[in-house]
Amino acid sequence: MFFNLIYKTFGAGCSYLNIFKYVTFRSICAFLLSFFFVLLVGNKFIFFLKAHQKHGQPIREDGPQSHLETKKDTPTMGGILIILAVFLGSICLGDLSNAYLWLCLCLFLSFGLIGAYDDYRKVSKNDYHGISGKKKFALQSLVAIGCCCIYMKIFSSSETTSVFFPIFKNFYVNLGYFFVIWGMFITVGSSNAVNLTDGLDGLAMGPVIISSICLAIISYLVGNTVFADYLHMQYISGMSEICVFISALIGASLGFLWFNAPPAKVFMGDTGSVAIGGVLGFISVITKHEFIFAILGGVFVVETVSVIIQVLYYKLTHKRIFLMAPIHHHFEKKGWSEATVVFRFWIISIVLGILGLALMKVR
Repeated sequence: MFFNLIYKTFGAGCSYLNIFKYVTFRSICAFLLSFFFVLLVGNKFIFFLKAHQKHGQPIREDGPQSHLETKKDTPTMGGILIILAVFLGSICLGDLSNAYLWLCLCLFLSFGLIGAYDDYRKVSKNDYHGISGKKKFALQSLVAIGCCCIYMKIFSSSETTSVFFPIFKNFYVNLGYFFVIWGMFITVGSSNAVNLTDGLDGLAMGPVIISSICLAIISYLVGNTVFADYLHMQYISGMSEICVFISALIGASLGFLWFNAPPAKVFMGDTGSVAIGGVLGFISVITKHEFIFAILGGVFVVETVSVIIQVLYYKLTHKRIFLMAPIHHHFEKKGWSEATVVFRFWIISIVLGILGLALMKVR
């Protein structure tokens, strides 16, 4: 809004406003705005949640026993604060004529509403089950398919519906209309993967911030003709504007981590994890870096695979491979402290982030 109303109106006559034409500067401003918004509003928002949630987030009885004591009565739905901060930073400092920005905002809000509905059911009924998995998946798929269809309609070209592969130069596969299914699979899969990872105080936020930083770099490079040509990447005009959105997300996530650090004062709940995971997956799709994102978000992938393996193996043998799934609970059962699990997963995420960025040069 500031960019469109102020810079585009008065920028030509005020040289000092020219700095706002740079997406890097506006991204920094979006980060700071969303970060300080969460810090300033956080305590009051947590107090509001406590006042309206009698028992806070319901804790699974079959989970680690320590959680029944340490996480009892902690309010959830803190993801609302993240969503508000991201919208504030994006609307104020993003170019509102950019279709990519609006697509990300729409998907982010829609997935957030699905997560909020799930959280509300849990809190109101004091039951950790929430809405059924099938219903949740159907709603996520519907939104993802809708956004992918709009994306294909606005940016109708062979590159739009193509999947590019890392390492190989100019190697891609045009999926045509099957691109909708591909985009839905990545978006919904990423959403649920982040949701599964969000099981310990601050655990999901570390990989989210690291993956977001890497995706911000990727979106900037893809939207810059010089860097895209140098790295043999597919150039996508206007994609660099997504940096503003991702920077706002990083700022909001870092601000939320202030309150979510052990011991957490608030959980982001499905409201935050479903929305964040979904939009990161969608951004990887439109920037044509889905496979790189699988490396950047390797922690999310491992958490999801651990659940799949555990369920399938148990159905076949009635035995468990892991002491508990997702895998972060397995390490808790082995005696690792919560802080140890969180920090070691963060370290792994940093290494994977560096690896993912390095692979972009190997073409």
